[in-house]
Order: sequence, then C-alpha cells, then structure tokens
Amino acid sequence: MRADRLLSLLMLLQTRGKLNAETLAEELEVSVRTVYRDTEALAMAGVPVYAERGPGGGIALLDEYSTRLNGLSTAEARALFMLSLPGPLLQLGIGAELKAALLKLSAALPEEQRREQEAARQRIHLDPFGWGAAAGGPRIDEAPPHLGLLQRAIWQDQRVELRYQTIFGLQLELAVEPLGLVSKASEWHLVASRQTGLRVFRAAELLEVRLLNEPFERPAGFSLSAFWDAYCREVEAERGLYWVELRVSPALARELPLRLGERGRAALKNGGAPDERGWHAVRVPFDSLEQARERILSFGGAAVVLSPQPLALSLADYAEQIRAVYRA
Repeated sequence: MRADRLLSLLMLLQTRGKLNAETLAEELEVSVRTVYRDTEALAMAGVPVYAERGPGGGIALLDEYSTRLNGLSTAEARALFMLSLPGPLLQLGIGAELKAALLKLSAALPEEQRREQEAARQRIHLDPFGWGAAAGGPRIDEAPPHLGLLQRAIWQDQRVELRYQTIFGLQLELAVEPLGLVSKASEWHLVASRQTGLRVFRAAELLEVRLLNEPFERPAGFSLSAFWDAYCREVEAERGLYWVELRVSPALARELPLRLGERGRAALKNGGAPDERGWHAVRVPFDSLEQARERILSFGGAAVVLSPQPLALSLADYAEQIRAVYRA
C-alpha cells in the first residue's frame, strides 16, 4: 500500500510542481506527518526530492528529474484526458484507483502532450449526474447534429454563429465564443461567452451552427469544471421557483426592473425581441403562485399570462371577483 502511495506522491510532484504538505496530504488522504515521512523515503531511495520550510515553501522535485511516455499520439493523449470519474465507478469504490492511473500517465507524458491534457480538461467536461438526481445512469442518445462542428470551434478557439429557438417560438441568431462542451447525463451543453457574460445552450436545441473566421482569446483563469459546478448549483436552487411566462406591454417592459428588481432585469435580458406591437415575451421566477398572482394583478392589463394555466385561471377569477364587487 505504501509503495502505491509513494508512486502517487512522486507523480503529483512531477505533474504539478511544488506543492505544500497540506495539499499533498489532502490529495493522498493521509496526514501531513505521513507526507513528510514519505518524502524522506523517496529521498533515501535516490529520488531528487526536497522540502522547503516557511511561507512560499513546499515539496518539489529537482527540475532535471523526469520520465517520458512517447507511445501516445497527440490525439490519443487528448482523448484520454477528456475522461473524468464516472458516477458508477465512484459507486464501486475504484475512483481513487482511476485517478491514480491517470495521474501516472500524465506524469509520463512529454511536456507538449501535457499541454494537450490541460487543454482537453478545459474544453470538455463529463458530468454523469442528471438534474436533481443522486447518480447518473448513462443514456444512449443520438448525438446532436452540430456536435462535431462545435468541438472543432472549441479546439481552434474560433467564434461561431448560432441559430436557435427560444421557449416562446422565436428564432434568434447569436455570435458567441465557444469555451467548452459539457455532457450532463449524456446530454450535451455548450458553454459560450458573449459580451453580456457566459451562457449555456442545450446542443440538441441548436438549429444551425456556422463557424466564423474569427479567432478569440479564452478568458484567463477560466475553469470549465468550476463554472459548470456553480451553474448546476444555481439551476438546482431555482428548481423550487414558480416560473411564469408573460407578455408585457412596452410601458411595463421599461418598468419591469423597477417592479421586480434583478429578476425583472434578467427576464428582459434573456427574453426574445419585441413583437410588431412592442410587447415582450419574458419568463419570470416568483417564489410561489400566490406571490405571482399578487404582483401580476398590480400590472393590470399591461401583462398577459401565457403559462402556467392555473395562474391564468386564478387571475381571471380574482379579476371577476373585483369586477363584481365594484359593479355592485
């Protein structure tokens, strides 16, 4: 067991450079004292490892120490390190073994292929868990028709023009900078950047993808996996909200950020273009049906509920009650 741990320690130092003892202890799931004992064992075995105490210190290998694995092509190395740890393997308890195996392979790759490894991890992410599910069972789905073109654009850092359909049936075209592809429970999503920020598109809902001859620079420090984790937490938090689809008049659209705050601003930003009369189709979250009814009643005839139907019926009932009272 200790031999495996020593090899894992060696591979961590080779792939990631100088690391402090606390980080190594967390990665290896041992105590800090064990890390220092293992470091001494490596040194006694002839491995040129050293430890620096104090702020900015850590454990590292001498620069000239390295191994090489030259049997993998660039494409093979890229494909290998697109792998993450699938949920079923974690459930079987062999996630640590797979992680160690990938780490050893990474350490043995030439520097150029290590860069390919990092590029792959920043552009392709596999999330085995379904929305609101504890574990993801793999689904066999037909690949979206534009998946290959999106992958090409992501590897070449080229902008693309998307044509997609909104939830209100409008078809829009949008030029974006594709940063990564994420498969969540076998459903592909595109993470893209535009002037207003990052946005996620379901790949299966894209009607057309056109590669533009416009290279772009990826945001410094962007992490696809970190972004996706934060995005999923945000989506799951919103699952308990009561979503309402509305058509709002031009006057109400101007006041929506004042009436509903950040939710109103986000609804206008994410909604489609106004129709020929200037009315906007928007999707707004409320905390409950009761809150939605109270706020929308205050809009009078400047808002029309498209869905959900129970809310529309409840509004009609309240309006009829008010009308009856004032008629009397």
